[in-house]
Amino acid sequence: MLLTKQLKIINRVSARAFSAKEVPQFTKDRYPVKRGNYNALNDHDISHFESILEKHRVLTGSDTDMYNIDWIKSVRGASNVVLKPKTTEEVSEIVKYCHAQKLAVVPQGGNTGLVGGSVPVFDEVVISMSLMNKIEHIDEYSGIVRCQSGVVLEKLESAVNEKGLIVPLDLGSKGTCHIGGNVSTNAGGLRLIRYGNLHGSVLGVEAVLANGKILNLMSNFKKDNTGYHLKHLFIGSEGSLGIVTKLALHCPTAPNAVNLAFVGLESFQQVLNAFLLAKKELGEILSSVEMIDEPSLMASTTMCNLQSPIQKYPFYMIFETSGSNDEHDKEKLNNFLKNAMEKSIIVDGVATNEPSKMRNIWESRERIAESLLKMGYCFKYDISLPLSNFYDIVGAVRERVGSHAKLVSGYGHVGDSNMHLNIVCEKFSQEIYKLVEPFVFEYTSKLKGSISAEHGIGFHKPKYLHYSKSPEAIELMKQIKNLMDPENILNPYKVLPLS
Repeated sequence: MLLTKQLKIINRVSARAFSAKEVPQFTKDRYPVKRGNYNALNDHDISHFESILEKHRVLTGSDTDMYNIDWIKSVRGASNVVLKPKTTEEVSEIVKYCHAQKLAVVPQGGNTGLVGGSVPVFDEVVISMSLMNKIEHIDEYSGIVRCQSGVVLEKLESAVNEKGLIVPLDLGSKGTCHIGGNVSTNAGGLRLIRYGNLHGSVLGVEAVLANGKILNLMSNFKKDNTGYHLKHLFIGSEGSLGIVTKLALHCPTAPNAVNLAFVGLESFQQVLNAFLLAKKELGEILSSVEMIDEPSLMASTTMCNLQSPIQKYPFYMIFETSGSNDEHDKEKLNNFLKNAMEKSIIVDGVATNEPSKMRNIWESRERIAESLLKMGYCFKYDISLPLSNFYDIVGAVRERVGSHAKLVSGYGHVGDSNMHLNIVCEKFSQEIYKLVEPFVFEYTSKLKGSISAEHGIGFHKPKYLHYSKSPEAIELMKQIKNLMDPENILNPYKVLPLS
């Protein structure tokens, strides 16, 4: 390797900690929200659900606790029942009944979201997709995978790897999140710069509508230009228009050669310079570009007992290449690193193609979110910003919150302009909440950015949707919602503003 620093191999820790120090307040108490005009669950409803599902797949009482709280512990519902179907037909029967009885429902995958989109706000019926976890078919010739929506992303990745394929999506939560939840939120992740978003990779879906009808939009072809592309209504709609139960996903051929570089830089301007040089010199083999600031890496290494691959710098970047010829790719990566160091863009770093070392490097990035939660309550913002102003918001928020915050940091997918902004404080308080919202969204809007890059709108952001969408666009969304779910039983209080 051209770089002098060496990475000390560390043991990978796979567990994701739910580490907030206390159970959050009920959402209805923390935020100003009024319960919709829905019926309350009763014993007859429970009995009916038990007639659809086996009794052990109808959870009540304390068994529902973990389904009522999101993993960052920012919201908490009060659902009295969690249903665990195994088939689309069971989901259909559940939703048909809820529609007739005017019971609100919340579909839930791995519950790894950051905007409160997959947990109840009040006493909605939770439909957990965890038992809908079958991979039905993998076609190694076309690269098309058909599976149920409850398949864990990491399990899907392992299965397609055996066929020489790769899932076009990689997330830090891959050991827990469901592919259906990824589709429903249009998750982005680490590979978007190479493979694009899920609107391009998802070939078809099967979904249960608000009245319980099953809509089959599955397809085995990348080219299927027959009428309106209705599948796109469900990609990113967060279960508010229908519950995705199956999907067809195009998985590209897995690369034969993967190389990784972790580098240190002195300024954000050098981050931009490094990204520009990487695009020019690595071209078609560039598969991921990540930026991490020093406070984020400090949190990851300190709170998760990890070791930084290199010494301390204000900024770090990860460059991943994926190709078919290892010698060719290594040479290109080494030449890029050499040129970047000669131009004083990169100060220091490590490069490797050893799987264990690459896993350890990625771990320092993927566990940042977990580490920040271990430090206290974390306000997390997922936004898209112009690269020229990408990091400015971190300084602006630091100045605004001052001593109220223990730490303000930024990291994310610089390759696709996606910033993860974090404000860590001792505990949630209305004072800090009012300092950061709507300030973060106003700041983003002034730069013509997006208030949600890849995690959706969920419960936290509907009232801020106007910062990214015009009144005409929001009105059309409401009309689509009213057409497809006139009783508003599917994931209420989410995605669209209430007024």
